[in-house]
Amino acid sequence: MKLRGLIIAIVVLAALTGALYWSNRQKPAETASADAPPKILTLKQEDISKIDLKKKGADELVLAKDSSGKWQITAPKLLSVEQSTVSPMLSSLSALTSERLVEEKASDLGQYGLSDPALTASITEKNNKTHALLLGDQTPAGNAVYAKLDGDPRVFIIANYNKGNIDKSVNDLRDKRLLTVDADKISKVELIAKKEDIEFGRNKDAWQIVKPKPLRADGPQVEELVRNLTEARMDFGGTDQEAKNVASAFASGTPVATAKVTAESGTQELQVRKSKDDYYAKSSAVDGVYKVASSVGKGLDKGLEDFRNKKLFDFGFSDPNKIEIHDGTKNYFLTKGGEDWWNGNGKKLDAGSAQSVVDKLRDLSASKFVDSGFTAPAIELTVTRVEKVQIAKKDTGYIARREGEASLYESDASAVTALEKAAEDMKVAAAPAGK
Repeated sequence: MKLRGLIIAIVVLAALTGALYWSNRQKPAETASADAPPKILTLKQEDISKIDLKKKGADELVLAKDSSGKWQITAPKLLSVEQSTVSPMLSSLSALTSERLVEEKASDLGQYGLSDPALTASITEKNNKTHALLLGDQTPAGNAVYAKLDGDPRVFIIANYNKGNIDKSVNDLRDKRLLTVDADKISKVELIAKKEDIEFGRNKDAWQIVKPKPLRADGPQVEELVRNLTEARMDFGGTDQEAKNVASAFASGTPVATAKVTAESGTQELQVRKSKDDYYAKSSAVDGVYKVASSVGKGLDKGLEDFRNKKLFDFGFSDPNKIEIHDGTKNYFLTKGGEDWWNGNGKKLDAGSAQSVVDKLRDLSASKFVDSGFTAPAIELTVTRVEKVQIAKKDTGYIARREGEASLYESDASAVTALEKAAEDMKVAAAPAGK
């Protein structure tokens, strides 16, 4: 009997030891779960249709989705919204987690600044369910604020960055572009600057000068102009007095340029003026006058020649298939087959010397444009796609013209001389070893 009792006692002791071990293993997990910061809001971003911000000492700010699903400001007045600025707010409001729970059932909200909150954010879902988040005073440490949901007795602490994402003004959220048209939608640009009226037209992705007369345009220069216009943004003054100073500076400033951009949605105009070293702009698309970056003013302060294509050839970085050079009594013929160049006698050319000719043709450009001075051509160049250029000698330089164009391009003698030398230096490719 004693042995049996001893065995039973050992079994019971082992069971109790195992239960205690298991209990101790589970306890940290349970404690961690109990200590996890409580979530305040758990919403789907796509279900949020309206956000109403009421802040002490400021006008009520209301954001709402339009029929296309884009956010817009509907109060204090209707304004377009820069969509990316709403994303941090939606991120915080849809998944708002507290730093910790302060009080389960708060009886005195005044001690947290929540009886008369500094900011109330009301979030409306598409099913018309509304959640009102109250934000009060900062914590003594200054790195968080007190918060609660209307109708929920609990008081929480949330991090300052969450408050920063929610506490936004009209100027923080509004579309700050002075011209609200997208760059890729623009089909026509008119620029009045330097006493010239220039008009550019876009055909697919290629820009051309159409006014004062049809001319080849420097595509990258026109694209930079469009970029300066569409990226011109409002620089808000901090006070009413600063805003008045901006308006006064624009009114008394020197006109720099007026630009008009046209898209399917219509035409918008931007006027830019300079006062001292600063630039100011007024747009037909938005109310008010604003200070703008100096890059906007300098980017519009250009004349016709700044936008003309100075290159004699358009083949760019795509090599042509055929080249003819007639330089007095010297004639050169190059034909490309696959990766190789061949001369007029059917002999394969040295790749480096042939490429040098192509590069020199590509480099030919105007140092300036002239109205006269072209005489008998001394050099004739034909590049197949087909582009044909004639070059006439004038004094110590050259004047070139493209076939089918009235424009005359004055070119530096060094570029023409370099082309002539490259043509003369062309050589037949060395025969493969052993042949």
